[in-house]
Amino acid sequence: MPALDAALEDGLAGLAPDRRRRRRVVERRSRGTTRVVVEGRELLAFCSNDYLGLVDHPQVVATFEAAARRWGVGAGASHLVSGHTAEHHALEEALAEFTGRERALVFSTGYMANLAVVATLVGRGGHVLEDRLNHASLLDAGLASGARFARYGHADPAALRRRLARAAGAPTLVVTDGVFSMDGDVAPLQALAQAARDAGAWLHVDDAHGFGVLGTRGRGSLEHCGVDDAAVPVLMATLGKALGTMGAFVAGSAALVESLVQRARTYIYTTALPPAVAAASRAALEVAGRESWRRERVLGHVARFRAEAARLGLALPDSPTPIQPLVLGSDAAALEASALLEAHGIWVPAIRPPTVPAGSSRLRVTFSAAHEEADVDRLLEVLASLPRADRGPR
Repeated sequence: MPALDAALEDGLAGLAPDRRRRRRVVERRSRGTTRVVVEGRELLAFCSNDYLGLVDHPQVVATFEAAARRWGVGAGASHLVSGHTAEHHALEEALAEFTGRERALVFSTGYMANLAVVATLVGRGGHVLEDRLNHASLLDAGLASGARFARYGHADPAALRRRLARAAGAPTLVVTDGVFSMDGDVAPLQALAQAARDAGAWLHVDDAHGFGVLGTRGRGSLEHCGVDDAAVPVLMATLGKALGTMGAFVAGSAALVESLVQRARTYIYTTALPPAVAAASRAALEVAGRESWRRERVLGHVARFRAEAARLGLALPDSPTPIQPLVLGSDAAALEASALLEAHGIWVPAIRPPTVPAGSSRLRVTFSAAHEEADVDRLLEVLASLPRADRGPR
């Protein structure tokens, strides 16, 4: 066998140049704005998931600092040993109240939360049915569960029903994103929930990109679509997007949460979030509920951008969310468009396979309440200068 490094180098050499990924070093962020210094240059960023602009909100930062002074910078252990502090417990209670569920359980990452849910609810002999464009964490959870795994057509309730018919008689979990992270579209939750209910299956919704943003009160894609707890017994959302911190939670019945506490390996065998992060997350949840103008502002930016983009002939998918992708097709086209924007002081990285399907490389533009109207206008001005071939398929 070849030496490990030689084998790895051979694998790296096989990567197509347009698919090679590179980390960019962010050196500084200007407080209260979306301007960042990247490798020595200030850029206006349209690539963060900080939808409500809470990542550096004064109350959130002050809460974090005070909690760090009290608790230190780490939890020191897993939740079931000695890492479950009063801060974690208070956050879980606040999340349960906000979502209207019996209980909530905080995880260190959304990836771990999704792995926990699927592995706990189904295993060998069961079925996991997932939307074809689900987030990688959901797909990995289904594959790792040991259950029979299948994908249905994107946002297609009829295709789901056909899959459910083949799974009849076995425990079945239907899994979907609430808002799809690369396209920004909202899952047809009412129709999916009805299909699951008719088949006696359970529905698990990952609302990472809807929570805090969609719905009249910011409850997310479930509120946006008008579905209740009975229709969606398992809700997962992350804290690192609209709330601006990190981590995730699963909300549902007391039986669901207790089952996760007792059986979910990604909960039992990992160090708890730092208590200061839990405290900051609760502060961010409070601010999000109180300052509804943040939600209105970011969605106002979306409406402004979409209206002007249509006038400019920029092809956008149907997305009511802060995620507004400009699908350009080839890897080269997406890289060239990203480079053009950066040359004009705007940061929107190119998204390429395997994150998105081949032939659908794109600029994934995201908006924040921290953006100003002038920022949106500047982005549109630069996008208008893209060559016609780089404006997306008609």
